[in-house]
Amino acid sequence: MAKQVLHITNGNALTEYLRELDFKDDILTWQEMLCEGPTIPAIASDKFFEIRSNFLKEYYDIEVDNYELQKELSKLDNIDKYDEIHLWFEYDLFCHINLLGVLNLLHQKENKKPLYLICSGRVEGEKNLKGLGELTPEQLLDHYNKRIRLTNKDKELSITLWRTYCGKDHNILKPYIVTESNFKYMSNCLKAHLKRFPHQKSGLSVLEDNILRIVRDNEIKSRHHLLGYSLNYQGYYGFGDTQHIRLIEKLSLFFNEDEKGLKLNRKGHEALLRQHNFASEINNNLAYGGVARLGFQFSIDKNKLIKTILHVN
Repeated sequence: MAKQVLHITNGNALTEYLRELDFKDDILTWQEMLCEGPTIPAIASDKFFEIRSNFLKEYYDIEVDNYELQKELSKLDNIDKYDEIHLWFEYDLFCHINLLGVLNLLHQKENKKPLYLICSGRVEGEKNLKGLGELTPEQLLDHYNKRIRLTNKDKELSITLWRTYCGKDHNILKPYIVTESNFKYMSNCLKAHLKRFPHQKSGLSVLEDNILRIVRDNEIKSRHHLLGYSLNYQGYYGFGDTQHIRLIEKLSLFFNEDEKGLKLNRKGHEALLRQHNFASEINNNLAYGGVARLGFQFSIDKNKLIKTILHVN
């Protein structure tokens, strides 16, 4: 008798790709972006979905379809009918925080079934890191055949990381950067997460700094042109169009726009030279899990987050 498998994918595009490759099993499509906005540990609670719905509406004008959401998540209500659960998530921060959320949801649903991870990233013969949807059918099936079974230690790590992410001190994540696990890219993602807080001197995150460097070093014809660059050169973040468009809007005070394109203004050059802290002017006031982004800054000297002076008790 064939095994009953539930696949949990990182989005609609991958779900459709798997269907094209004739995957017949049940698929749950995860469509959150837990790397931004407030979260609480109890991901299976009504309170969690209320918090997330309010955030997505306020910051991105996204209306959550609660009926469709509950319909999708209801696939976990009969979790005992499955023999295995296969998790399809990529190498980046966006996917890894979603993965932590999914693993904690499964834990809160008291899942006892084996969990397998299919994670893309480095591919033999390829120069750049690859998302699952960028793989050829042969590469994708090869990844699937080499899927990794998560151990109890992996699951315990995911619970610890999720609770810490939902907590008030993200420096507690630092020791886990060197923790060995089957999450091959977790170390890179945790480092990337800490560096998306404002830099102590410039007030820019690594990603914001990178976008301004793209404007400085390239002939950027329009915001759309800049969007393409920033999506392609974002390292381990994995953010989508919507998030980058919001970032570029926040950073528009640093460049001038005309029919010839975008050029850094004086403020932009000062920010890159770290001559002034612009965090309050950018006012990128997101929450990351349990902390307010503007409540902390990243200190290069101390290699950790420190409280923003205005927020010290």
